[in-house]
Amino acid sequence: MESVKQLKDIIARLRAPDGCPWDREQTHESIKPQLLEECYEVLEAIDEKSDSMLREELGDVLLHIVFHAQLAEERGVFTLETVVREICEKLVRRHPHVFGEDKLSTSGEVLHRWEEIKKKEKPERKGALDGVPRHLPALMQAQEIQKKAAKVGFDWQELRDVLAKVKEEIAEIEKDFQNPEKLREEVGDLLFSVVNFARHCKMDAEESCRQANRKFVRRFEWMEKNTSRPLKGLTLSELDALWNQAKKATD
Repeated sequence: MESVKQLKDIIARLRAPDGCPWDREQTHESIKPQLLEECYEVLEAIDEKSDSMLREELGDVLLHIVFHAQLAEERGVFTLETVVREICEKLVRRHPHVFGEDKLSTSGEVLHRWEEIKKKEKPERKGALDGVPRHLPALMQAQEIQKKAAKVGFDWQELRDVLAKVKEEIAEIEKDFQNPEKLREEVGDLLFSVVNFARHCKMDAEESCRQANRKFVRRFEWMEKNTSRPLKGLTLSELDALWNQAKKATD
């Protein structure tokens, strides 16, 4: 596409000896936080159901992809063209039911075949948990770990057993309430168990938590806008009453 080539040329110009001092200083490592931020802004645009926002944020992510490719090209390791060619080859290779002779009729069969092909492509991954990205958000990482463990049969069979594990972890917290070090460990175990419960309920734990965050913000902002006094000056009972009003008004 001509527009992608134009973007590539712009970034190459920014990185040129007489280009932008800031862009010339950047490395793969230095722009990692911005890439992560842009990915989350794409998710926000999807949540907001804003096509214009999504278009803009996808452009920002594309900028980072092209920028990283430019950095790699300068080091002589790969180019943007290499990146595009390899993802095209991977998509064709991992969809033999579309581009080959395989006959798969359900999404479950497709995912199973996808995993088989991945294993052949990455023989260096020996352990069941190999391949879980270290930098995933904690809830998302927990869910991926559990999914991989489940593939070898290490998983609860009944939802009630998962719920019992959640209750067990809550009991551990109550027991170790006065021990800060132990409490930190038990809180982590509880979060891990709750993620497991969400997974068994066919829910995405990260998305569920994000929705809870948005709900809290919506209610809290309603409280701020619908009281004549600063929230900090209200009693706990007054805050609780205001919170209940916010629930009714925003849900």
